Amino acid sequence: MPKFVFKLEGVLKQRKFAEQEKQRAVASVGAEMSVLQNELKGMDQAVQAANLDLKMNHLTGGLDMNYLAAHRRYLNATQRRAMQVVQKMALVQKKLEEAQALLIEAAKARKIIEKLRERQYERFREEMARKEMLAADEVATQFAYANAEMNHR
Repeated sequence: MPKFVFKLEGVLKQRKFAEQEKQRAVASVGAEMSVLQNELKGMDQAVQAANLDLKMNHLTGGLDMNYLAAHRRYLNATQRRAMQVVQKMALVQKKLEEAQALLIEAAKARKIIEKLRERQYERFREEMARKEMLAADEVATQFAYANAEMNHR
């Protein structure tokens, strides 16, 4: 019995490889986003810790105005850095969406070739079944003819 050969197997492999590349790109941009989210979370925790320290240790008794001014400058600087991180996150989010769109396109391209392969394989199986049926009919016809010859003698 002949073996099924898909003539576009190389194209299918190339499309699978392209899809894997797009998956890696999405993962890379996702990791970049994760780093930025962790950085923002760390800044938030640092601000909360600084505010708690201020409340617990520096708002009782005599007030150190230099410390309060430094604390305020720290909060402002941290807020500016956080805004920069949020802006970077917006850019990375855009890159992530673009990378995901490219991944979706690559997956569609791969699925098209896979669907074509499935159709060709199904046609191949049907053709093989038809040929087997014809061969079986031929054998049955020859057998019936041989029996008829034997009965006439």
